[in-house]
Amino acid sequence: MEMQYNNLGKSGLQISRLSLGSWLTFGKQISDDTAEALMTYAYEQGINFFDNAEIYARGKSEEVMGSVLKKKGWSRDSYIVSSKAFFGIGGQLPTQKGLNRKHLVEACEAALQRFQLSYLDLYYCHRPDKQTPIEETVWTMHQLIMQGKILYWGTSEWSAQEIMEAHMFAKQNHLIGPVVEQPEYNMFVRNKVEVEYAQIYKTVGLGTTIWSPLASGILSGKYNEQFPDDTRLGMEGLEWLKERNLTQERISAVLALGNLAKELGLSLPVMSLAWCLKNPNVSTVILGASKLQQLQENMQALEAQQLLTVEVMQRIEDILQNKPEFPAY
Repeated sequence: MEMQYNNLGKSGLQISRLSLGSWLTFGKQISDDTAEALMTYAYEQGINFFDNAEIYARGKSEEVMGSVLKKKGWSRDSYIVSSKAFFGIGGQLPTQKGLNRKHLVEACEAALQRFQLSYLDLYYCHRPDKQTPIEETVWTMHQLIMQGKILYWGTSEWSAQEIMEAHMFAKQNHLIGPVVEQPEYNMFVRNKVEVEYAQIYKTVGLGTTIWSPLASGILSGKYNEQFPDDTRLGMEGLEWLKERNLTQERISAVLALGNLAKELGLSLPVMSLAWCLKNPNVSTVILGASKLQQLQENMQALEAQQLLTVEVMQRIEDILQNKPEFPAY
C-alpha cells in the first residue's frame, strides 16, 4: 500500500503517517550498516520523517543518521529530520541542559554539526523546563526559525497547559508558536493524546508525532513467555521501562489482543500500530526497529487500518478496559 501523508497539525508540512525513530537503536543497539538499511528501506517506502535527539546515544545517533543522509545523497527537500534539546549529551553542568536560550542555541548548532546539515525541519523541547520561563523558550525558538536554523518547533511530554502558555505568549508577541507535540501513545498510555490535548487540536492546532506505539515492545508479544536478551527492556539503564511496562495485567491483555489479531489475520504489532493510526489526531507513528524484518512487518499497519472496523475497535476496548474519560465539568 502506498504511504499516506497528512498535515502536521495546522502547519502546511506534509508528514508520512509512519516514520522512523532512532532512540535506543542508532549508535547503540544496532550497527551503522543496519541503521543505513533501515533508513534506506523506510525512505523507499515513502517514509519522510526521521526522528532524533541530542540525548540519543549522547549525540552518536545524530552522527550515524547524518552520515547515512550524506552517503545516500537524497534531495534535502524530500525528507524531514528532527532533533530535541533538554537533556544535553551527558554534561552535568547547569548550562549544558534545559530550555534556556544558551542551551537551546548551542544544542541546535551542535546537532547541525553532527547531522552535517544546515537546518533542522523540526526542533523539539524534549521536556518542560521548570527553571526557564516559557517566554524565553518561545523567543529562542522563534529566533532560530528567523535565522533559518530550524523550520518548525514543538514540544515533547508537555502538559496541555504548558503548550497553551507557549501559544498565548507567541500570539501576544507575534511570534511563531509550537506546531507539534511528541507524546507517548499506545493501547496502555492514552490520556494525554485522547483527553488532555482534545481542545488544543480544535483551537490552535497540534500535530502529534507519537512514540512507543508498541509500549516498549510489550505489544509485540515477545515478552509473553520469556525475556529475550536483545530487547530494549533488557538493556542496562532501562529498568524503569521494564518495571512500568511489564505488569501481569498488561501481559494478560496482550494475550487476549494477540488472539484477536490472529483472528483478523494480523500480527499483534501490526494491529497495535494500526490502532494508533486510527486516531485522527495522530499525525505520525514513530517506529523503532532494530531489524529490517521488523520494519518491513510494521509497514503493513497502513493497510491493516481498514480491518479495524467499529466492531473490532470496540472489542479492543473491551479487552483493554482503560478508555480515558473526559472530566465531567
